[in-house]
Amino acid sequence: MAPKTKKEAAVVVPDAEESDEEVEDVEITGADESDKPSEGLDNAEVVTKYQTSARVANETLKKIVEAAVEGAKILDLCTLGDKLIEDGVKTVYNKGKIPKGIGFPTSVSKNQQICHFSPLPSDPEASLALVNGEMVRIELGVHVDGFLAQVATTLVVGASKDKLITGRQADALQAAYVASEAAIRTLKPGRTNVEVTEIIQKAVEEFECKPIEGMLSHQILRNNMEGEKQIILNPTDQQKKDSEKQTFAEGEVYSIDILVSTGEGKPKAADSRTTIYRRNPDQTYQLKMQTSRKVLSEVKSRFGSFAFNLRHMEDEKKARMGILECARVGVVAPYPVLCEKEGEFVAHLQFTVLLLPTGPLRITHFPWDASLVKCDKEIKNEELKELLKTSVRPTKKSNKKKKKTTTGTEEEEE
Repeated sequence: MAPKTKKEAAVVVPDAEESDEEVEDVEITGADESDKPSEGLDNAEVVTKYQTSARVANETLKKIVEAAVEGAKILDLCTLGDKLIEDGVKTVYNKGKIPKGIGFPTSVSKNQQICHFSPLPSDPEASLALVNGEMVRIELGVHVDGFLAQVATTLVVGASKDKLITGRQADALQAAYVASEAAIRTLKPGRTNVEVTEIIQKAVEEFECKPIEGMLSHQILRNNMEGEKQIILNPTDQQKKDSEKQTFAEGEVYSIDILVSTGEGKPKAADSRTTIYRRNPDQTYQLKMQTSRKVLSEVKSRFGSFAFNLRHMEDEKKARMGILECARVGVVAPYPVLCEKEGEFVAHLQFTVLLLPTGPLRITHFPWDASLVKCDKEIKNEELKELLKTSVRPTKKSNKKKKKTTTGTEEEEE
């Protein structure tokens, strides 16, 4: 349980044009009745399941942000987030045995930690708490019937209209936000992953920051959170050689991960224990230890191919032992805690996008309140300026007036 307190965190609202409204005009292309239902976005039920996952994710994130105040323990916040996800999916799709639950465990990373910090009760870091002025990143994911929605946000503890986010913290946040807005405007059928990588790089550099090197955004498929297509942030020379140009297509789903640093942007493994893992269904191996075999069996039956925390296992102590062999031989993939140099600031924003016939639809929303961020840097790149003026989705004729956001993007007034 999160600590009870009346202090308020910086709860912010997205400037995005999209909402969680029902998607209109989703054409269902019928096949022979003997065929299995489509698992793509041409199936209206699939779109609804993605949106249901997203709604639970958005509601969960909002509540964790509200609880992320000075004195709140990180373990409590992570536990709260996972419980909210589990409680949230209990109210949907109750007919039949539809799998649903945590798609990515709640992590709360602060200061130089970049991502994936979600301690065990037995860890020495279980007592870590938030302090006013710290930059904190919250990440989580939800799935319904294998259809995943992920989201992440960054806040500064104690920020308010009377205590604005300034300096390099503001630079990192603004860089991540502008990069996310540029990315979704480039993520369209016919465009490529290389173009998204390049526009993110340009956006972040406007604020004298760097994308975290080598971090990946993935295409999402049913029961597969790391599909074939991917977008690399600030790729290394080796990644540039190994990666291929991939073209986006209508009907695809992506989790867009924006991570920005005021430092060199070169992530290193932290000293903290790795607690988040994901089963690798493509790898098989005859495990030697009985404990390892039991751990893998539990992972398969309870979590499928989605990420899990060792806290979620029936016996945490045995899980800590058995997971080591599983990770060593590759039947599970670890999500290690990564860190930047001490004293640098990191911003992390993540959202999930459906590439529909009507245009990209952002279904998860990180909170964003521009009035709390006082950044003294301006966008000078003309290409970026023009891109941010465009709409994310083709707009229907409307009598609603347009208003401009602080980054020059346009949205309709309510």
